[in-house]
Amino acid sequence: MKQYHQFSLMEREKIYGLLEQGRSFRFIGKKLRRSHTSVAREVRRNRKYGNEYLGNPYLPCKAQRLADKRALCQRRKAPLKNPEIFLYVREHLRRGWSPELIAGRMGIDHPGASICPETIYQYIYARRTKTWGMHLEQYLTLRRKKRMKKFGRSVHRLGKIPEAVSIEKRPKHVLSRKQLGHWETDNVVGKSSDTTTLSVSVERKTRYAILTKLRDRSAKTKAEALIGRLRVFPSYARRSLTADNGLENMYHQKVTRETGMPVYFCHAYHSWEKGSVENTNGRIRRYIPKGVSLDDISQETIQQLEMLLNSIPKKCLHFLTPYEMMHKLRIAT
Repeated sequence: MKQYHQFSLMEREKIYGLLEQGRSFRFIGKKLRRSHTSVAREVRRNRKYGNEYLGNPYLPCKAQRLADKRALCQRRKAPLKNPEIFLYVREHLRRGWSPELIAGRMGIDHPGASICPETIYQYIYARRTKTWGMHLEQYLTLRRKKRMKKFGRSVHRLGKIPEAVSIEKRPKHVLSRKQLGHWETDNVVGKSSDTTTLSVSVERKTRYAILTKLRDRSAKTKAEALIGRLRVFPSYARRSLTADNGLENMYHQKVTRETGMPVYFCHAYHSWEKGSVENTNGRIRRYIPKGVSLDDISQETIQQLEMLLNSIPKKCLHFLTPYEMMHKLRIAT
């Protein structure tokens, strides 16, 4: 099979000279030992507007410059280092993994391979030049079309639940996340007209999540769900529970009696004081967006979502999954 060779500047100068003499493409092709169709294509592609009568004839220097520009564009490096990394990143972005999670897990799944999360972000937001319009930002958590900075918001204070124990009285070592058994809980709601809601509880050290669909939003139902799901864990995995000031947590004393877990309450609008469950709620919203009715979602689907959340590796766990981390700690204990 013959290999194709680009025209050189010398050949382009000969083409220009023969064209000025009025020679045909077939004649020029024989002189250069080239196909006459290649000569015709060369003149057509590198004549600026394709019409010499508009004052844009074929010029060797201009033809060479246009050819070099096309060659430079065609010889760009493949995005994300190599095809193996590119396919890995694209596949896991579509699974809902964050760039940090992909970069951290890559060294485990493909020893010796590496990539920086910032490289992935730059690739995602360079749609016009690198991603060919795939709009990969739709697979990120917030799905923003442009990278944005974080901004705070003003808050106001509300009253606390009667007989609630403030988070200020919670042992300080809980913040270090070095001890198994400290949980956070919250509710995820669908439509405002829904009768059902979703109870979400997360263990702070392992990020292990338990999801329970509640038949209503009452405090009694919430307490029964917490007791039923948390009581199956051994005592060393049930040390404390942190909640917000929602009315669904009014039966906190019953939860403490049945599970032996003291319940601590965050300050009003201080969602960062239970950041683990808030982060999990954000992940749940990828699969159950706001406005989707929870009444139409079965308990089996909720169980599958719980398994999925606990099967995804996390950077804070050194890229282990919550299942793996919980199993590791329970064996060690």
